[in-house]
Amino acid sequence: MNEIQLLYVENIIARKKGVLQQELSFFVRVENLSHDKIIDVLWAGEDDEWRTLPATYHSNLESDSEYWQAKITINATADQSLPGNIKFALRYQAQGRDFWDNKHGLNYSSQADSGLKVISTQPLLAIGFDPKLKAGQKRVPVTVSVNRSINAKTVTVHWTTDNWLHTHLTPCQFNRNYWDEKSHSNARNPNQYGSQIWQGLLKINDAYRLQYTISCECGDQILWDNNQGQNYSASHEPLKVMILNLHCYQEDDQDEKFSQIAKAINEQDADIVCFQEVAELWNDGQGDWDTNSAKIINDRLNQPYHLYTDWSHLGFDKYREGVAILSRYPMQKQESKYVSDSHSAHSIHSRKVVMSQVQVPGMGPINFFSAHLSWWEDGFPEQFKRLSRWAAENQCDEVSATFLCGDFNIAAGSEGYNLVVKANEYDDQFLAIKSHGVFEKIFKVKDPHWHDYLADDYRIDYVFMNKASDLHIISGKVLFTEEDYGRVSDHCGYFMTFEPK
Repeated sequence: MNEIQLLYVENIIARKKGVLQQELSFFVRVENLSHDKIIDVLWAGEDDEWRTLPATYHSNLESDSEYWQAKITINATADQSLPGNIKFALRYQAQGRDFWDNKHGLNYSSQADSGLKVISTQPLLAIGFDPKLKAGQKRVPVTVSVNRSINAKTVTVHWTTDNWLHTHLTPCQFNRNYWDEKSHSNARNPNQYGSQIWQGLLKINDAYRLQYTISCECGDQILWDNNQGQNYSASHEPLKVMILNLHCYQEDDQDEKFSQIAKAINEQDADIVCFQEVAELWNDGQGDWDTNSAKIINDRLNQPYHLYTDWSHLGFDKYREGVAILSRYPMQKQESKYVSDSHSAHSIHSRKVVMSQVQVPGMGPINFFSAHLSWWEDGFPEQFKRLSRWAAENQCDEVSATFLCGDFNIAAGSEGYNLVVKANEYDDQFLAIKSHGVFEKIFKVKDPHWHDYLADDYRIDYVFMNKASDLHIISGKVLFTEEDYGRVSDHCGYFMTFEPK
């Protein structure tokens, strides 16, 4: 393929809330020459003033190519008219070189409000597809451009939400007036470039992911658009979980480090955050909410999360110390319990855990427990057993997964870790994604020498997921090191992503 290739351009004029607008959209396929690349559209309207419009990554096509898209909406004002007819070219900067798609030096053109102009030679092509499902989205529109010369009789979407265990067929309807889903308007002359527009609506309900391909019956043959053999796909975002022990206000430059933690949550786009050693001033046991470290971090997020926190005991002689859960999604159920023998606010062996049930889009209800348990000799066995029983009591067929998250004060391979493994209820998720062979030997094969494989693993912070869960881990990494956001605690943080099996 060419390094950069225009697939189609859309040019639509609409009136929204009394304001006349022109929307331009360019869809491009590029060869993946490097991770560091810049793609933009150089364009000019009827005023002949050339402008640069940056493109953004859309989705992968295959291992060596990607889709990119550039969009802009221009409002007509008393001082500015709409661009009208446009001319444009595509530029791709990578590896110190510039690559162009400019119609061999002539530049492309698109007339005002002409709707869709397909440049690709494919006889049928999915238009405006979105690889991401939105929260609460139950229907997915599919728009197909069909070359008028093939005389299409029917256009059908073949789709699945369970990896083709079951296949659904949805017929598309020929639309004489091109309806644009983004601008909610009709283009005046959608067929002047030889394209017919067919549209269908897929009712996916609460599915996490969707895959589909498109067939077109014309004459005695059937043509297909299967996205270069990969099928089209869309899914909700994976579930992103972060854990971190905050070190109970014991850090130098503490306020700056709270800001770094908030920055990481924002940039990593975490959905669930489990904190341990959350602290607020003791204040004769009454606490001081404005000094609560989880609250401070939450207040610094781009959009504050739902927050549930509780404290266990007096820490460092001046703080109420506890645990917390932050959730992007509403919490349907909240509960806190002591899992330790001691319930005394003046004993560091008093350990309380907080639990929250969260409805995650496309995944259903998920139970999260944020825990900070004692060392083995200070009560870990009894505390973990109580936590496991509590989690089991909240596990039912409707719950998609149960996560035990936080600081367990057991080293990988230790007697406490052995207790978790022998219970055969929970798997160590970071180990599963980072050391799969070791994970198999410990949790699957039950290798009698499994302790030896963890000799250099010094973790005491974990995300344990119930074996009966309907999710699986897809990525995991260590956070808050010198290589990313800097050290913010005496613990590292961990960030993991999950999706349905």
